[in-house]
Amino acid sequence: MAEALFGSIDQIGFVVDDLDQSIACRMRQIGLGPWTVFRGVTLDGRFRGQLTRVVIDVALAYQGDVQIELIQPIGNAASPYRDESGAPLCGMHHIAWIVDNLDAAVAEATARGLSVLFEASNPSTRVAYLETKDDPGVLYEFIEGAGMREMVAAGIAAARGWDGSNPVTTIETGE
Repeated sequence: MAEALFGSIDQIGFVVDDLDQSIACRMRQIGLGPWTVFRGVTLDGRFRGQLTRVVIDVALAYQGDVQIELIQPIGNAASPYRDESGAPLCGMHHIAWIVDNLDAAVAEATARGLSVLFEASNPSTRVAYLETKDDPGVLYEFIEGAGMREMVAAGIAAARGWDGSNPVTTIETGE
């Protein structure tokens, strides 16, 4: 079987309207955990070409080698996490790959017909979401950042050895 262009999918992301409730539900119903929660993550960038500052709360857990991301948008900034009326786009949101060179990945994807919807960064990472008219409602994300692969590897190891204790670790980012 041929390798996918950007490798194996690293992440599946979901937008939720209540992060804590969504974490509790996934732990109770499917045993997913442990979770690392980042509160107040700020991303400065462009959404549909317009400058924006997006604030989100993010929770990360792992199923096998795949990171599961829950995103709760905070505030009302235009972003890929809200519809035109400002309501959160709850449900499965995107699939993502961690890449070494965001610009190269975006260039390759746009050469293949995808369009940039959102590009943003903070001191820890740079991200880009892309879309295609051929598959409406599906977003593709590329994530670049020093230490991202190490963070994922540590999360995968923690999930494999998780005994159900300490189900949530919260980090206030203050970015």
